[in-house]
Amino acid sequence: MSTMYANAAQALQNLMADGLTIAVGGFGLSGIPADLIDAVRESGAKDLTIVSNNMGVDGKGLGVLIEAGQVRKVIASYVGENKLFAEQYLAGKLEVEFTPQGTLAERLRAGGAGIPAFYTRTGVGTLVAEGKPLEEFDGVTYVRERAITADVALVHAHTADTDGNLIYRYTARNFNPVVATAGKVTIAEAELIVQPGELDPNHIVTPGVYVQGLVQATARVKDIEQRTVRPRPGTQRPEALTV
Repeated sequence: MSTMYANAAQALQNLMADGLTIAVGGFGLSGIPADLIDAVRESGAKDLTIVSNNMGVDGKGLGVLIEAGQVRKVIASYVGENKLFAEQYLAGKLEVEFTPQGTLAERLRAGGAGIPAFYTRTGVGTLVAEGKPLEEFDGVTYVRERAITADVALVHAHTADTDGNLIYRYTARNFNPVVATAGKVTIAEAELIVQPGELDPNHIVTPGVYVQGLVQATARVKDIEQRTVRPRPGTQRPEALTV
């Protein structure tokens, strides 16, 4: 059963320390645990290793931790939307372990499933495979990838019950389910929190057994990484297209 906390800062106050590995759900600015990220920033913890698909954008999402100088290493698949992240990496101020996106998801899933390592064809013959053990199966070469288990996992759900069972919404689901299982301690924020028994068991994605702490997410405007326009069907007027 999860513990309900009054806010994100309270949920993390006894967890934050220098040098932690923190896995964070989300994809860019979609489905990110924004309140929990802000609480990590406010904690002042340094030398953090952040595991996430990417680091948001400048000044938003995980980008706030980069700006605060709290991050030592990032394990991610993509850095292109955050200029400061790229600048610090190219300047040698930030260690980055690039991981193919599917491999990153599987490393997190394996960590949550208690599988220490697995083999994949992805990355064989590239820089991704340098220094990693290779093995041949049925005449095909595979690279061994280690699972990821984080000290703390932070996720965002659309709906939760007070037992910690989580339901995600559309594309905001992204990396959240695998991150939720990969933490030694997992804290979730949810937009809507209901009582036990109010969720359809068939709709639950992350069982509450994986979630140790739960907070009500603050209502906020959902940020958009990129905004462009296209002609509205049947007219010459543009309509918003979010990416």
